[in-house]
Amino acid sequence: NEVMQYKHQEIEEKWQKYWAENQTFKANDDFDKPKYYVLDMFPYPSGAGLHVGHPLGYIASDIYARYKRHKGFNVLHPQGYDSFGLPAEQYAIQTGQHPAKTTEENITTYRRQLDQIGFSFDWSREVRTSNPEYYKWTQWVFIQLFNSWYNKDSDQAEDISTLISQFEASGTSEVNAACDDDVESFTAEDWKGFSSKKQQEILLQYRLTFLSDTEVNWCPALGTVLANDEIVNGVSERGGHPVIRKKMTQWSMRISAYAQRLLDGLNTIDWPQPLKDSQTNWIGRSQGAMVSFKVEMTDEIRNRNSELDSESSYNIDVFTTRPDTIFGVSFMTLAPEHELVAKITTEDQKAAVEAYVAATAKRSERDRMADVKTISGAFTGAYAIHPFSGEKVQIWIGDYVLASYGTGAVMAVPCGDQRDYDFAKHFGIDIPNIFENVDISEAAHADKEGTVIANSDFLSGLKYKKALKLSIYELEKRSLGYGKINYRLRDAVFSRQRYWGEPFPVYYVDGMPQMIADEHLPIVLPEVEKYLPTEDGRPPLGNAEVWAWDTETNSVVENSKIDHKTIFPLELNTMPGWAGSSQYFNRYMDPRNTEEIFSKEAIDYWQQVDLYIGGSEHATGHLLYSRFWQKFMFDRGVVPVDEFAKKLINQGMILGTSAIVYRVSGTNQYVSKGLKDQYETEELRVDVKLINSSDELDLEGLKNWQPQFNKAEFVLENDKYIVGREVEKMSKRWFNVVNPDDICEEYGADALRLFEMFLGPLEQSKPWKTSGISGVYSFLKKLWKLYTPFIDGSLSGVEEEPTKDELKTLHKTIKKVEEDIENFSFNTSVSTFMIAVNELTAQKCNKKA
Repeated sequence: NEVMQYKHQEIEEKWQKYWAENQTFKANDDFDKPKYYVLDMFPYPSGAGLHVGHPLGYIASDIYARYKRHKGFNVLHPQGYDSFGLPAEQYAIQTGQHPAKTTEENITTYRRQLDQIGFSFDWSREVRTSNPEYYKWTQWVFIQLFNSWYNKDSDQAEDISTLISQFEASGTSEVNAACDDDVESFTAEDWKGFSSKKQQEILLQYRLTFLSDTEVNWCPALGTVLANDEIVNGVSERGGHPVIRKKMTQWSMRISAYAQRLLDGLNTIDWPQPLKDSQTNWIGRSQGAMVSFKVEMTDEIRNRNSELDSESSYNIDVFTTRPDTIFGVSFMTLAPEHELVAKITTEDQKAAVEAYVAATAKRSERDRMADVKTISGAFTGAYAIHPFSGEKVQIWIGDYVLASYGTGAVMAVPCGDQRDYDFAKHFGIDIPNIFENVDISEAAHADKEGTVIANSDFLSGLKYKKALKLSIYELEKRSLGYGKINYRLRDAVFSRQRYWGEPFPVYYVDGMPQMIADEHLPIVLPEVEKYLPTEDGRPPLGNAEVWAWDTETNSVVENSKIDHKTIFPLELNTMPGWAGSSQYFNRYMDPRNTEEIFSKEAIDYWQQVDLYIGGSEHATGHLLYSRFWQKFMFDRGVVPVDEFAKKLINQGMILGTSAIVYRVSGTNQYVSKGLKDQYETEELRVDVKLINSSDELDLEGLKNWQPQFNKAEFVLENDKYIVGREVEKMSKRWFNVVNPDDICEEYGADALRLFEMFLGPLEQSKPWKTSGISGVYSFLKKLWKLYTPFIDGSLSGVEEEPTKDELKTLHKTIKKVEEDIENFSFNTSVSTFMIAVNELTAQKCNKKA
């Protein structure tokens, strides 16, 4: 019977067309209905399009969004594109094609693929981070941050004008702010006497986005600075290029001001524990003390440093979480970049120290932190004086100490810290034992709770908690240091030497940054001849010819007109990849608003994301920066809640099953899997499209696929070439990518969606096996069969009352599926549907219910 066949293409096309024409999934502004906001992390539109791994999270969120609509909620389920970023720019550099053009083409592909899978997105709210109408608001948030400071007394961000009022009234005496480390103290009189430029320089040290000379991860091959989370094993995550450290003037975001609140907020949101743990570790709170060690001032050091008078001396400040072990200090280690290194190194040690400093400059911070095996360092020849015992302590440099973390110096207690212990053993430095009844002949003793301190003057005989308190008390009493809470969280560098990113709404007058007024935004990315940095190493915007700000006409004009009177140079850096994604979830609430980032009505109604689904790889990037921006916007009264997403689920990955052929080393001969152990072979991956469900390789297809196989010889088993299979990440590089278009074509979107959910629990990673989809497809055909009598009218009895058993099957299924959906257990829902269809088929049920 023609009618009875399950024609997925016909059915899906009909309904997708209906949804589009009727805007079925448009979230309305019916603010009386209860709301529910379901969000996916929006995709970066890459040239490769979607593979079957990408929609996993989208399918889960779509099921939940549809479920909530059925439950009577006004559901916001939008989608958009994180369309600024490196890949489009790399492609532009290689081909000369404008990133806007490739981005537009890629988005067209993505949209076609997303529509084909039948998602219930409200496309009327689509945003693209690279559209000027959108990044106008990214620029606006940047300006708000610039015009704010963090008041530690009120524990929130405030308008910079309140800080200026404090300076005018009482100078710095009453100010308790999150600011640069080395701010100067001044009186109200001083402030009034400072030049305007001097005042601006001081304010920059307090603003929440500020300019500073920072040590950055510079990647020469990519021509840009990379964030710590864009570096893996000392090379760039993108392309695997070497990364070096260098000092540059950059914009930074003072996220460190929010360290404690970012930690505390984790207790109020339902996010996966492993993700909370990685944010907790990244923020890295530790309680301890600042201790000041005086450098022993020899004649050699005094004579070399003319700024010293006969009384003054150098101090090395260290932060330690274990001031209770201070009597175990036998040496100190400075970061090779520490400013004192050049001042205190003796003539004898100079060559060794300089060579070591040069070698360290080639390594990234990430690499230095990760490498725990290599022990290296150099002795400066100088000594510090122990604050309590007065003994001499050697001063070394070592690359495991980072200039950007803490003070760039550590006090080494080899008996209590394994890294210090290995260092001391390696270089033959003393290892005094300050623990009672503990053997340290083989390794350091890091346990603090059950240990009693010994050989430590006034601390001897005390356990950790008491010794910690007393050591801090004595440091403060003798003015040698003070108790302090420290965070590992660094301020986030916000400048990129890139073209394809948001321009800064900033111009420079006498070297000082000025913000462009809100009403003149957006400042639109200019055209450039080429997308590489300029010959003299300036960012790509240095190639732009129309990139100056005219303060009289409030417009962007030709660079040739810059006169530093009314026309000034604009900022040449662009914002990083995470800028556009740090507030996008709120912009969806009111995306066409041209007057404000969103209306008060919209944000008060939608409040925050109720369910957010996306990858855990964003734990210390997007997900941390977004929480920071949200807390800032909350402080400034722009949003009503200080966490942007109530619940977060990290979907697992769908892994590819790669196909492997075995080449006999040094030949063009390939042997089938069962024979490979008889030869010395190398593994090559081939396109999974060439493999059938029995792991058999299509040899003719292979020869057409890549020329290297044209002349190859194949050694078969039973007339077949059997490939090896390996489950690994789905990627173009491994030729194991499965395209959802092919699956939708052959089996339909419903089969794809059911199969992806059926593969296993949402949070787990699971391998894709195309052969498994036929089972789900036959289930759909069986389900369809139950309905055919309604379609062709062939059966009487449709109106009859259902039997008790039939009703039992129905209600049992409804109850179980509802529970499963509430628990995001979609794989068990699919099994429940299968059981129900089998039972109803066995009952020969064709009733309407």
